[in-house]
Amino acid sequence: MRCPYCHYEDTKVADSRLGVDGAEVRRRRHCTECNERFTTYERLERRYPRILKSNGSVEPFNEDKIRRGVMRSLEKRKVSNSEIERLIEKVCENISKLGVDQTESSVIGEEILRELGKVDDVAYVRFASVYRRFENVNDFTQELKKIEQER
Repeated sequence: MRCPYCHYEDTKVADSRLGVDGAEVRRRRHCTECNERFTTYERLERRYPRILKSNGSVEPFNEDKIRRGVMRSLEKRKVSNSEIERLIEKVCENISKLGVDQTESSVIGEEILRELGKVDDVAYVRFASVYRRFENVNDFTQELKKIEQER
């Protein structure tokens, strides 16, 4: 790792610690040339499939879209930020583990629903209503009955 101050190539790790949920490693480093200290973060680089949309188009995997949908469904719900981040991380991890080059967007939607159902029933129904395009009250009722049967 090059020093960000003097660009010297020989830096030493002074301390390493696991980050949040063990998903990253935080390293305190110092430069052997200029003695400056700096922090680096090491994180697993996942390989995600391309996403086949319902209209036939293909686009790259986008974690921000997952985050927006999850955040919208959890609006005004009492779910901590750390729980939300774990949920998003779990969805991304599961999509990465598919081990395919391309997958349908519905696979992501169902994965989000599965994880939301573990965290908050109201958020689950909110997300399902948009994702599954509920048309009327009967659609909500059927989804609620399904949740009750699974419990």
